[in-house]
Amino acid sequence: MDAGQSSLHPFVRLSREDWAGLPADASFTLSEDDVLRLGAHLSPEEAIQVYLPLSRLLYLHVGATQSLYRAARAFLAEEEKEVPYVVGIAGSVAAGKSTVARVLGALISRWPGRLEVGLVSTDGFLYPNHVLRSRGLMERKGFPESYDLPRLLTFLADIKSGRDGVSAPIHSHLTYDILPDSTQVVGRPDVLVVEGLNMLQAGLQEPSEGHMVFASDYCDFSIYVDVQESHIKEWYLKRFLRLREEALGDSSAYFHRFAELSVEQATDLAVRVWDEIDHPNLKQNIEPTKDRARLILEKDQDHSVKSVRLRKL
Repeated sequence: MDAGQSSLHPFVRLSREDWAGLPADASFTLSEDDVLRLGAHLSPEEAIQVYLPLSRLLYLHVGATQSLYRAARAFLAEEEKEVPYVVGIAGSVAAGKSTVARVLGALISRWPGRLEVGLVSTDGFLYPNHVLRSRGLMERKGFPESYDLPRLLTFLADIKSGRDGVSAPIHSHLTYDILPDSTQVVGRPDVLVVEGLNMLQAGLQEPSEGHMVFASDYCDFSIYVDVQESHIKEWYLKRFLRLREEALGDSSAYFHRFAELSVEQATDLAVRVWDEIDHPNLKQNIEPTKDRARLILEKDQDHSVKSVRLRKL
């Protein structure tokens, strides 16, 4: 743990070693096969030293919240109705939010009691491309105004109200557009992990009350994936070229339109998109929200988590 930290600072920073050395629990273990099932690009060391302690911490928070919820309902003499515990994950494009969400979802499903876990991306709440084009927003895709915020906030409100049959729209990374005839039925899982650029910064004025409502208002626990911009840009460029390569033989893929470009031309285009769209969005809308998170994962150039910042209770 860092020495000499200001007592007024809301976070405590733990090195990877300190984080990995937090008290263990025999209920939380991972075999080598478990790590392999968690997904690519995750080493056994990363899974055990970073994500297992995070899973244990979340388990404590979920248990405490459920106990408080049941006690409050009893105090108010209201019928008990469990609602999903919502974990929000935010961060830049290409920072690894979806990987964190997938790994946490897999670990939560292994908790004692075998809880039901749901995973949702806020990409599904982007306006369809034809709407973005009509509003002149295709070059602002990912900025706050490119999202259907009323629909996202209604979705989260419905989830936290315990409604059955709640569904979310789906964004296809193949076509780079909303799937018009498909939805993801979320239902009422025990834990819902929601990841997206805007989980800590999407706000909308509530019409009848006149106050601001944020997506994070519906999160029980929030995580920000923090990476130095030079690393994110490097990862973004590699992902752009990989998606272009994968789309060379598929004319339905959005990235197929870049098939005739040379690697150098495609790289130049990706750099321009980053500099003109993703960099401003990161600096103006995403990065300024990171201190709203309950926990910040600070990643290094090799994608590994080097330290953790945890908000003080």
